[in-house]
Amino acid sequence: MAAPISDPAAAAQPGFSHLYTPRRRALYLAILFLVGTSSAVDRVVISVLLEPIKQEFQVSDTMLGLLSGLSFAILYSVLGIPIARWADRGDRVTLITVALSVWSAMTVLCGMAGSFWQLLVARIGVGVGEAGATPPAQSLVVDYFPVSQRARAIGILATTGTAGYLLGLSLGGQLVSAHGWRTTLIAFGVPGLVIAALIWFVLDEPRRRMLAEARQASGEGLRESLRQLAANRTYRRLLLAMTFYHFVAYGSLVFIPSHIVRVLQIPIADAGLYYGATSAAAVLVGSLGGGAVCDWLVKRDKRWLVWFPAIGFGLGALPNCAMFLIDDFNGFLVVSMIGGLALYASLPAAFTAIHAICGSARRATAIAILLFLGNLLGFGLGPVLTGALSDHFSADLGAAGLRYALLIVMALLVPTAVLMASAAPMIGRDLKD
Repeated sequence: MAAPISDPAAAAQPGFSHLYTPRRRALYLAILFLVGTSSAVDRVVISVLLEPIKQEFQVSDTMLGLLSGLSFAILYSVLGIPIARWADRGDRVTLITVALSVWSAMTVLCGMAGSFWQLLVARIGVGVGEAGATPPAQSLVVDYFPVSQRARAIGILATTGTAGYLLGLSLGGQLVSAHGWRTTLIAFGVPGLVIAALIWFVLDEPRRRMLAEARQASGEGLRESLRQLAANRTYRRLLLAMTFYHFVAYGSLVFIPSHIVRVLQIPIADAGLYYGATSAAAVLVGSLGGGAVCDWLVKRDKRWLVWFPAIGFGLGALPNCAMFLIDDFNGFLVVSMIGGLALYASLPAAFTAIHAICGSARRATAIAILLFLGNLLGFGLGPVLTGALSDHFSADLGAAGLRYALLIVMALLVPTAVLMASAAPMIGRDLKD
């Protein structure tokens, strides 16, 4: 239950944040951090399992792209919008509890698959569950925290990628080397069921405490929400920008451990350990630092909500492309960390900008539409396209073909930055809260 007295600093700002003390907010954010970590682990661990799965089932890189991307993304994307409507209207705590239970159970079933196609179906089930994670979690964070603290709070939530990469790549690499890919998936699926129980008994839904306000905030129908979002020029620019970003994030990043193993010829345990550790550091420093700096800049000019990620994505394009041309593993890690810092510093501001322009009645819906396009195209088609490019180039270049496929996909950071910057002249008019 939330504290019965309000936070005086938050009380002057709109929303539900005045219901919670800073300590209570920190507790809820920590629980949502565990949710995001579980989601990130179950999503990223597949990347260190691709090589042993390829060897066991004798499938192509295109099929690996289908397994790691499109199989997950189809129902994840399709179910995202109806689930987000529930998140905008109903009990988000219940939604997250059910979703986490589903994707954790399906991750365990992935480890029990007897064929590649059984694994593919179970992976689809993971996507079904994870569709109920990000929109309601971000929506709760926005309600828990006052406007002046949201970028930092979302930045902290974004560092679930740190734990996800660290556990998924580093620990996952060790587990798969010692016990195989099946045991690794089971080991990562079971803890999610424990976290689901914690959410159910501890996390608070503010709408239960202010039902009248909640009904007013969520009374808008889906058609009207879609009309309002479609008419919002800033949202349209950010939506397209983040679709390009998701293509980069999922299309390339899922194959990076395979690049390290094949092209740089590093053992999979070391690839997962060292790349996972450097990626985790980049996510942690970038997300926390980026969120804090963005909050500071936005107090001076609201346009920094889009200027900041535009600069970050633009600066990050060079190292994130250059790292695939480096043959030394240590050099690769250094350059990839620099690129990761720029990339992950940009995300809290980008998501905060979307929340700020869409209005409380359609926050989760706005994020779900973003994830629908980002995941269907980025996470769905990105790995498949990257795998197909790799198969094409590898026919002539051998293992090095994967390098050029990854470089091409990562270059999409450039249009991401351009689209973000183009939203700056119009964001002031579209800000809601």
